Amino acid sequence: MGELDLAPLRERLTAAGVSDVHPLAGGASSLTFRGTLNDRPVVVKVAPSGHAPVGHRDVLRQARIIEALAATDVPVPAVLRTDRGTPPEVPPLLVMTLAEGETFEPLFDTDCPLRDAVPERFQNAARVLAALHRVPPADLGLTGEPIVDAAAEVDRWSATLRTVDPGLVPGWEQLRDALRATAPEPVRPSVVHGDFRLGNLVASGTQITAVIDWEIWSVGDPRIDAGWFLVNADPATYRRPTSYVDLVPPVGELAACYTDAIGVPLPELTWFMALAGFKSAATWSLIVKHNRRKATPRMEFEAMAPVLPTLLGRATTLLA
Repeated sequence: MGELDLAPLRERLTAAGVSDVHPLAGGASSLTFRGTLNDRPVVVKVAPSGHAPVGHRDVLRQARIIEALAATDVPVPAVLRTDRGTPPEVPPLLVMTLAEGETFEPLFDTDCPLRDAVPERFQNAARVLAALHRVPPADLGLTGEPIVDAAAEVDRWSATLRTVDPGLVPGWEQLRDALRATAPEPVRPSVVHGDFRLGNLVASGTQITAVIDWEIWSVGDPRIDAGWFLVNADPATYRRPTSYVDLVPPVGELAACYTDAIGVPLPELTWFMALAGFKSAATWSLIVKHNRRKATPRMEFEAMAPVLPTLLGRATTLLA
């Protein structure tokens, strides 16, 4: 990722009325900052300099979906400013409101402000996901977006797995072939967030106040999101010894919460949970690969290496 000179960024933001700009944790695809606009806290996302702002780096594409969802039942930040810049030297940026609350991933993080809120946060997250999937993409002006189906998702994450050490993910090709051979028929497409889990939602108490991190949104099969959400809400997926495991509602309960809220049958969710396990193995193997190249690798990332075969095995079991 290209480094960003903060002085020119602060000058650009000052001209837009944004002050007190400082880095904010998060933002793997974009650079994320916090600032102040008209005495209110804001979040600034900037594409990495030196790179074409396309795909997951396209912060203006993120602004587009956030603005489109503003009039729906899906809670999103308000887009306040955008600036196209002159990429790649001067990257595009997005300024949006800072949602009230905090992000917390109970099966990874260790400090939840409101422990008793965990079960209802998961349930309300399932309802928010259903609200997202109920909105026809055409109502959001997304008629020109390509439709991403189940097979395309398998191919997408297969491409990632080809770039990592095969020893990290033994036998992934067999799982790929099994997923391809059993891919379900598509259902009505919807907006797909791409990484919908509690860690990418802002919550206050039990309520979800914003869905954030729209780097890889697409239009496609809503079960892609549902399977990912359910797998990430299942303590058996990563088997991390957090103190919140007993507070997470059962996967079946969350699936029912989601399907009841969306109001239409969504068959074969288990296949999409298997796809999510495949995707998780691909994602984490890439993180491990990049982590091992660092001068000081992060221990928590390296600790995921022995979990990867388990993810593939669990996905294979789900297919059966």
